[in-house]
Amino acid sequence: MLNISEWKHRLIPLLSGRSILITGGTGSFGRKFAATLLENFGDVRRVIIYSRDELKQFEMAQAFPRDKFPQLRYFIGDVRDKERLYRAMEDVDVVVHAAALKQVPAAEYNPFEAIKTNIIGAQNVIETAIDRGVQRVVALSTDKAAAPINLYGATKLCSDKFFVSANHFRGKHDILFSVVRYGNVMGSRGSVVPFFLDKRREGILPITDARMTRFNITLQEGIELVMYALANMWGGEIFVPRIPSYRIMDMAEAIAPECEKKIIGIRPGEKLHEEMITATDALHTLEFAKYFVILPTMPLWNVNDYAAEFDGRPCPEGYHYASDTNSRWLSVPDIRELIRRHIDPALEWKSPPAANTGGSKITLIRGTEDAAEPVPAWLSEGDRWARRQQTAAPLTESTPTLTGVK
Repeated sequence: MLNISEWKHRLIPLLSGRSILITGGTGSFGRKFAATLLENFGDVRRVIIYSRDELKQFEMAQAFPRDKFPQLRYFIGDVRDKERLYRAMEDVDVVVHAAALKQVPAAEYNPFEAIKTNIIGAQNVIETAIDRGVQRVVALSTDKAAAPINLYGATKLCSDKFFVSANHFRGKHDILFSVVRYGNVMGSRGSVVPFFLDKRREGILPITDARMTRFNITLQEGIELVMYALANMWGGEIFVPRIPSYRIMDMAEAIAPECEKKIIGIRPGEKLHEEMITATDALHTLEFAKYFVILPTMPLWNVNDYAAEFDGRPCPEGYHYASDTNSRWLSVPDIRELIRRHIDPALEWKSPPAANTGGSKITLIRGTEDAAEPVPAWLSEGDRWARRQQTAAPLTESTPTLTGVK
């Protein structure tokens, strides 16, 4: 991905002796970002963890003891509370906005709450950062903000628009706003890897739809992209990484080849495949060696100068960046290696049972697929083998919890 050491010199004047505030700072991203800051820029003056969960703040304080990390500060607060944000941003130089309601079904069921946090909260962060004299703000986004079909994606699209447009209404304030958009973070809370690791103890993996694909990024890669954006932003960009995709059935095989796969149907608001750059976005997108930049629709600077500075070029006509048409794919061994490296180094995998025992099953919830159809091309080799062992997949009326892919 992006190597911090190659452009660390650009971050030193921005971070050394400065104060950084991370909204949603006790989440997976916030903890790792704080650790990366302290490891690479030990002379930061303050790293402020702003979140609403006192237990997570307590747990984080135990992991980062005050005698070793005196720069860390903890503020209980919600991005919905502008007055509290104003107090927390006193003398802050850099803000990384990671706070959000992220679960798709929860946002569908609690739409007003998602709007208050993801949209009104974004507005509060922007206005407070301008009023407090912050210099740079990077907001985290999601692949679900591209052509959204669910409320979570729609709120994050609004948030992205807010942060891009903030560069126009900042007035004379010396502040830049940009966005980093990426896909599912491997191993993050609520994502598919820990869900499957937990479910494999039960012997059944619920799969929403066997055709499903997703982008994949490690937490460290996400951190590096945010660092890169802070170091190189001109204001108004949406940074999008070049990352691989995986097939949900390959993820299931990688984690639990011995388990039955139960197809339970797609969740409310869920896509079969994710996009990060739509064909319309691509009309004003630059591609670079390791990432893309969606340009602000209302010009803020000279695009040709920007492309020349970072060796970029316009995306080809008709291009779009989606998880199912990606040119990079994770195989089952690739997925297992990533799990070992980033989640559980000691994890072991069982082989599928021998053919004469019946093999691992794919059970279909009625209406999701025709059990008699030929083995689909998108199935991984392990599940293709399992299908061949069955003369007909049994049908069941039971419907397990509709979860499985973030």
